[in-house]
Amino acid sequence: MSARTTALDAVVFGVDIQSGDVRGDAPSYALVVFDGESLERDVVTYRKLRRRIDDEAPTIVATDNMYELAEDKDALVHFLGSLPDETRLVQVTGDEQPEPLSRVASRHGVPYGKDPMQEAEAAARLAAANVGYEVSAFTDTTTVKVSRGRSTGSGGWSQDRYTRRIHGNVRARAREVASALDDAGLDYEMDPTEKYGGYANAVFTVDAHPADIPVSRGRSGDTRVEIERERRDGIEFEPLAKRRDHVIVGMDPGTTTAVAVVSLDGQVHDVLSTRTADTAAVIEWIIERGRPVIVAADVEPMPETVEKVRRSFDAAPWVPASDLPVDEKQHRTREEGYDNDHERDALAAALFAFDDHADQFERIARKTPPTLDRGVVIERVLGGDGSVEAVVDDLVEEDEEDPEEHEHDPRELTAEEKRIRDLERQVERLQDHVDDLQDTVDEKDERIDDLESELSDARREERREARERRTVTRLERRNDALERDVADREETIEALEGKLARLKELWKLDHSNFADVEEKKRGLVPVKPVDKFTRDAIDDAHDNYGLAPDDVVYLRDASGAGRSTAEKLVDHDPRVVLKEGGLSDVADEVLFEHEVPVGPADDVAMQEVDELAVAREDDVEAVIDDWADRAAERKKDQKSEMVDRLISEHRADEAGSNAF
Repeated sequence: MSARTTALDAVVFGVDIQSGDVRGDAPSYALVVFDGESLERDVVTYRKLRRRIDDEAPTIVATDNMYELAEDKDALVHFLGSLPDETRLVQVTGDEQPEPLSRVASRHGVPYGKDPMQEAEAAARLAAANVGYEVSAFTDTTTVKVSRGRSTGSGGWSQDRYTRRIHGNVRARAREVASALDDAGLDYEMDPTEKYGGYANAVFTVDAHPADIPVSRGRSGDTRVEIERERRDGIEFEPLAKRRDHVIVGMDPGTTTAVAVVSLDGQVHDVLSTRTADTAAVIEWIIERGRPVIVAADVEPMPETVEKVRRSFDAAPWVPASDLPVDEKQHRTREEGYDNDHERDALAAALFAFDDHADQFERIARKTPPTLDRGVVIERVLGGDGSVEAVVDDLVEEDEEDPEEHEHDPRELTAEEKRIRDLERQVERLQDHVDDLQDTVDEKDERIDDLESELSDARREERREARERRTVTRLERRNDALERDVADREETIEALEGKLARLKELWKLDHSNFADVEEKKRGLVPVKPVDKFTRDAIDDAHDNYGLAPDDVVYLRDASGAGRSTAEKLVDHDPRVVLKEGGLSDVADEVLFEHEVPVGPADDVAMQEVDELAVAREDDVEAVIDDWADRAAERKKDQKSEMVDRLISEHRADEAGSNAF
């Protein structure tokens, strides 16, 4: 009978020592790599074995004795801690009291031989069939520690800024880790140690395996991330698969398939009915609940689907002499719970099969020694391996076969050894507690040093602020005196500037350079020059001599102005703008829209002295009249263009209408 549960969809390393000893020099190992289908065999050194485990990260490293890979418990813990996150160490022969590998292999139908390579293959096949115990020194709780990646050292103000920066980066990195854990939906607790400017470290206790944590260990800049699994008190063993007792299975196939599982004592374990699960899924469901020794049906002959399931377990068949009547099935299952007729029929088949074998089971139980599993004996007797006595003798002989060759270390512990083991675990816990307390003391000492440093810094800061306040008070008094002096000087300057402006106006109108102007003073008009047609130049001209409505403005350079500049000039409402050079199209359009006359400065005779100028009134009027004529013609052209455009659009609309 095959006791295989389900093949792992992964790679298993089967390992057995080939020569030498792990406590000595250069041991070699027989290595079998099994992926569920193919086998790879090799003889490797311990170093090469470790390298292949690190590089290929198999799901399981299987062995018949875990102490073939480590010389003692401390070395074993170190070995377990160095395995890749997704790799487990499995001892296929049991937990603290392992069985001989030959017995385990025989019980599960796995080929076995005494050669190390054959033992490695047997270990790989057994682990792939979920046989054995996972060896663990760590819990599923993982500690992620974010800490400083550089020493803060000691120093002055520059060192303080350096320390604040490091602590700030640690806090930022801790927040990134917390965000990653939240995004992954992991439960965790965060314990930060606050320091000057941020965190000295932050410890995350995460309820997850390191492979499930989306954070990488390593150092980056000012921070370092360490990931460690939480240590157990000692070495623990966890079975790869749940205990699978021998059971009786009843089935009712059809559109709705029903399955019932009953123990060898006639107790109902579970009942299933499904319309969607295929045969493979039903077999998987049965595997999770036990190892069938009988597969039964309620009709004769056994349906093909039930027969297929029976053969998959190599179990004994049971069918009634004739189809079970409904009233008998109802009576037999009256004290059991089921949801529909299909479950009732499957349950009745299993219970009737039990009734038919109950006396046989009792006889087998009476003849089976306490050291043997009754289910194994029943399984072999029903499988045709012989009488109860023959099966029992065979099993006893297997237990006694080659006891020394398959001796494993450690064996069953004496009471004194168990007491020593418990005391050692207690000492380890106390040492860990002492280490935790020492860490707490160190953290408090660091906190005291930080607080003393902060107090010293605060005192220095207070003294510096007092000096600054005295300096500020002195400077404020000096500033007030200077401001009073400035105010007096500004008043004097304002009075002088007014007087100077009046003198300039009189001087420019009466200057001897205006020989031809003096003869016709009444026919003159002031001109206010603007150096460039820019916003700043307009503001400068306005600040120097003021730009008022109806002024004659002279642009010494009219090029380059945009819309906003032209609009700024329009806001001053000039009478006419005399320009040197050409206006931009945008500026020309703005001035035209606001009916500001524009003409060339060459058409007006001007006399300039410093920043002011005068021109003849007749020349200015001529420029305005000329602009008015051009403006009228321009408006006429615009109206003509608009009429032509309207006519073209009207004709286009009529052509579109006729097309439809």
